[in-house]
Amino acid sequence: MTETTLLTDHQAIRDWAGTRSGVPAIRDRAALIGITEPVLMIKFGQGAYADNDDSGADRPDELGRPRLVEWDEWFDLFDKNQLALVVSTEIEGQPDEFHEFVANKPVRILHVKTNPAVG
Repeated sequence: MTETTLLTDHQAIRDWAGTRSGVPAIRDRAALIGITEPVLMIKFGQGAYADNDDSGADRPDELGRPRLVEWDEWFDLFDKNQLALVVSTEIEGQPDEFHEFVANKPVRILHVKTNPAVG
């Protein structure tokens, strides 16, 4: 099983993505396919900059496409949604692109007091 690391620090996330030629992207709302909120993404490699001119009669504009954005815009959405980034723990010489977004909201822990057994 691969070990993971939880990243919330903006510079650590930039460094992690940069090491893998990752750039910030956002897929905007696309009601036609059920995306009701913008979705954060990290696009990797040269494919991130490829011309995605795949519009036409068979692809409605309402499907939405990822768009490359500046880190500031990306982190505004990241912070607004209280997210964290889970990544594989780095192995020297083997940068892994695995990542997923998870909620980084405080968890309320209830403490239950128990009465000692009466004997």
